[in-house]
This record gives sequence, structure tokens and C-alpha cells, in this order.
Amino acid sequence: MPSYVCTTVPGRLSGEQRARIAAVLTDVHHRTTAAPAYFVRVAFEEVAADAVYIGGAPLQHDHLFVFGHIRAGRDAATRRRLIDAISAGVRDAAGLHHLGLWVYLAELPEDNMVEFGRGLPPSGREAVCVTPCPPTTGRGWSRWQAEGPASTAGGPRDRAVVGRVDAVDR
Repeated sequence: MPSYVCTTVPGRLSGEQRARIAAVLTDVHHRTTAAPAYFVRVAFEEVAADAVYIGGAPLQHDHLFVFGHIRAGRDAATRRRLIDAISAGVRDAAGLHHLGLWVYLAELPEDNMVEFGRGLPPSGREAVCVTPCPPTTGRGWSRWQAEGPASTAGGPRDRAVVGRVDAVDR
């Protein structure tokens, strides 16, 4: 799953702005890469104003850093569209001047990640690993969070999916 971490000073973003930024990151990632929207994870962290330095001096102006960790395998044009759309959307959602926004994308090979207890398939082959994922809406998701993935781990459906992933990766 693509993971985005947005870092800024305490109180910089309201709850509404966070929700808009999360929606932007989810929508942009989905539209640009065709990865399912429910794969996108967004987290916010706040750091003290004197905890960010540029060139050895504390950063004095309004700022927001977006660090995106995405699966490797997308071409340069797709990554550029992703960065440009994230920059425009997050800047608007945060009400931020363009000089205060930093966006970074780091590509991770699928064999450097584990999600829901299993390794990931190559980019573009997500369909083979969707079955064991939790339901994404309504009571099903809440139940999965409460009970955890153990209710499906090792069951027939789990083994079938692992077999399909193994078959695709051969």
C-alpha cells in the first residue's frame, strides 16, 4: 500500500484540512496509478517548530512535508504526474504557499514490504492479493479491525490467495 506521511508544526492543520489532504492523496494516487483507493494510507505527524532545520538553521516559515512511500515499478512520467498532482492538491487543501511545500516520493521494491502479514506482488498485479484484505466499508471493516486478520489467516481462502501470488510471481 502506498503510505504518505505529512509532517508540519503543531496546530498548522485543522481536522478539516487533514481530511481534505487525505482525500487528495487518496484520489490522486488512485487516479494516477490505478491502484485501488483503499490501498492508500495517510498519516499526519506534528513536530516542534524548532525541530526542522534547513541548511543548519531552524526553518522559520510555514511548511508542510509530504513523504510518499510507493511501490517501485512506475515510469518517470507517472511519478512526475503523481508528484505534480499531489503538490497542487495538498497546497490547495492546506492553504499553503508553494514555497512551503516539499513532496518526496520514495520507491520501495515489493520484496521490501509486508502488508497484512504477507509480501506484496509486483506493481500492477495487486488483484492477486486483494482477497485476504479486510473489507473496506461499513461494519465489515470495523469487525476486521476488532477481530484482526487472524480469522482468515491459514484458512482455505488464505492458502488459495498465497498460491495465486506464488503462481504469478514464478
